[in-house]
Amino acid sequence: MEKIRNIAIIAHVDHGKTTLVDQLLKQSGTFRANQAISNEVRIMDSMDLEREKGITIRAKNASFQWNGYQVNIVDTPGHADFGGEVERVMKMVDGVLLVVDAHDGPQAQTKFVLKKALANGSKVIVVINKIDRENARPHKVLDMVFELFLELHATDKQLDFPVVYASARDGYAMNEVGQVSDNMSPLFEAIIKHIPAPAKSDVSYFQMIASNLDYSDYLGRVAYGRIVSGRVSVGDTVVCIHADGHRDRNNVTALFGYKGMQKVELKHASAGDIVGLCGFEDVYIGETITDLEERLPLPFVDIDPPTITMGICINDGPLVGREGKLLTARQIRERLVRETRTNVSIIFSDTDVAGQFELQARGEMQIAILVEQMRREGFELLVSRPEVIFHRDEKGALLEPIESVYVDVPTENLGDILQSLATRKGAIVNMNHGATTVTVEAEVPTRGLIGFETDLVNCTKGLGIMSHLFKEYAPHKGDIPTRYNGVLVSMEQGVSMAYSLETIQERGRLFIGPQEDIYAGMIIGENSRPDDMPVNPCKAKRLNNMRSSGDGKGLTLAAPVVMTLERSLEYIGPDEYVEVTPKSLRLRKKILDANLRKRAAKTS
Repeated sequence: MEKIRNIAIIAHVDHGKTTLVDQLLKQSGTFRANQAISNEVRIMDSMDLEREKGITIRAKNASFQWNGYQVNIVDTPGHADFGGEVERVMKMVDGVLLVVDAHDGPQAQTKFVLKKALANGSKVIVVINKIDRENARPHKVLDMVFELFLELHATDKQLDFPVVYASARDGYAMNEVGQVSDNMSPLFEAIIKHIPAPAKSDVSYFQMIASNLDYSDYLGRVAYGRIVSGRVSVGDTVVCIHADGHRDRNNVTALFGYKGMQKVELKHASAGDIVGLCGFEDVYIGETITDLEERLPLPFVDIDPPTITMGICINDGPLVGREGKLLTARQIRERLVRETRTNVSIIFSDTDVAGQFELQARGEMQIAILVEQMRREGFELLVSRPEVIFHRDEKGALLEPIESVYVDVPTENLGDILQSLATRKGAIVNMNHGATTVTVEAEVPTRGLIGFETDLVNCTKGLGIMSHLFKEYAPHKGDIPTRYNGVLVSMEQGVSMAYSLETIQERGRLFIGPQEDIYAGMIIGENSRPDDMPVNPCKAKRLNNMRSSGDGKGLTLAAPVVMTLERSLEYIGPDEYVEVTPKSLRLRKKILDANLRKRAAKTS
């Protein structure tokens, strides 16, 4: 155990965690020089979506050897919506590398992940990354990190943290700014010197806590975690102590460890090792696996509750089945159940209506990632607008989730952003003026944040940066306007024509171009006025043998607004769906028939 180090890498999104893990794996000799993977970047981001979006979505394990020491490393997500991954990883490790950008300094998520690490009593090594940037200010950032430790009530021992300066992209680290270095040795040395070996337990029997889950079609559920004490071998009989106190006995069918990034089968493992254990089909995160029924469960930190709920249902539109192959309620339900087996921060439930399901999660991005994965697998489904989860206090008063929001905007756009935050019932807590930008800290209801990022990008021409994290449940803040404009709704089914779209575009912005399949009830654009307008985009120019004064005149159509999945989910209203298929994203009304819509609006 003295030669084992268990660490997690935590940081704000895009501060260079995954690139840093790449360098640690490469420079420790994990890969052969001629191995193809040794030339790749962001090796740990194995999912297609992670590589496309440039963010880490799932926590991943790896391991490397350095000077006779075995270092087990966990790469964690930096986005607030995937915070559940960070929380549960903390139970597997003894120390963390806190990566901070040498220019941006600590951001919202830095605060969140550091708070979790300090609460767990983990030893922190601060890595100030990207010191090769032209505008790097490592000394100022170090002061900001120290202030953050003080703000989070760190102990004197925790305040005495070691600092390493690094450029993960260029592959070097140093103990002081200005030192000459061409490799990561200072960081390797800091990990071995400052991160403690796994603590020795007072007991000798086998104990392990499930901190992460995976699923294998051949072996069933795989529980990942650190062995707290004792030793386990394949074939041993062990007991799983469930959250409700119920105990299950089963045999260990397989054990997994890591060598580099590859999963390797083990015959046995002992205290301090991070392993995957197979044998229990219904083990959940936070549950204890031990040797006998009479043992007491190990303590586990609860994961923050979900704050957003969304409806997912089968596609019942006229174009169903044209692109996807997985359409039925049974197939969608099985896929959602499979997701909840490995993703603990998503809660899935059936509703009273057949073919409709409810998902609860940390944020709309988390659900958008799941829907995007399902779409690529060949599913067709409808997704409703995100709604927040309300609670009630002892007196029956309505409570809603409040988030701390950090917005970095150019100085000239400050007025527009403050007005937008005020409209969304935000309360400004702090403002810091920089040379050309202003950092605004505000407390905003989660309801108000739905769609705010789009406003921020539009107002600041893409220069605004925003991050947010859950703060608390507080009294309801009142109504928040969601969308100021109505939509253009198609009256007909058919193919859109450039002739009719030219006249429709005078009424607002179009979401479709010519020669696209459409149907009655589909949203084809945004109205310039607050109410919805029925339009006919299928009307073609009548051809006859009479010449007209308009002959030879070209049609000029503005480029349609192309929406991403996240933007679509933010945009739709309470009576609308996003239709998601493998090749298309369409917006539509929940009730397609115009007369039935009017009737439903009157009764409500």
